[in-house]
Amino acid sequence: MLDRIESEEFRTAFVREPTALKHFPALVLNADYQPLSYYPLSLWPWQEAIKAVFLERVMILAEYDEVVRSQRAAIRIPSVVVLKDYVKPQKRVAFTRFNLFLRDEFCCQYCGSRGDLTFDHVLPRSRGGVTSWDNVVAACSPCNLRKGNRLLHQSGLSLRKRPYQPSAGEMRNVGRRFPPNYLHDSWVDFLYWDAELDA
Repeated sequence: MLDRIESEEFRTAFVREPTALKHFPALVLNADYQPLSYYPLSLWPWQEAIKAVFLERVMILAEYDEVVRSQRAAIRIPSVVVLKDYVKPQKRVAFTRFNLFLRDEFCCQYCGSRGDLTFDHVLPRSRGGVTSWDNVVAACSPCNLRKGNRLLHQSGLSLRKRPYQPSAGEMRNVGRRFPPNYLHDSWVDFLYWDAELDA
């Protein structure tokens, strides 16, 4: 039972605290050689990647030049690892503030601005609107205030695109358009494997 719980934690908890990822993070790929997640990018601290190697749960595909040493061995720090067992991706996308902003590509669905975003009910809750994928959009504060408690046509605003429930595949594709601030050279081939190659 404990083994199963540890295995489940190992497979699903692939995004770690940012402070743990400052030095030599490892990109974690599923058994099909695709990242478990694009946004946030599936990364492990180097310590966890090495532990997974010794537990024979992953294979190393690329390494940093840096080496860590124990009393008995020296090992180069993995920069890309691939899981030996395939982790089935979730089919349902959770309705969260972050996922809503990701679906809307981090821009206001009324004016297109980026930055300080909140969310808005297209049909206000006071008029029977529900908090769901089909009725909530990312909005900047000025547009949200301008719309207020009114219907869309009363506010003078229009939607850039209608709200909808995204599929997991759509969310992965959107996430790929927002690479993290740091990308190690060894990760690029695994993150953008369908990009056009330079001639």
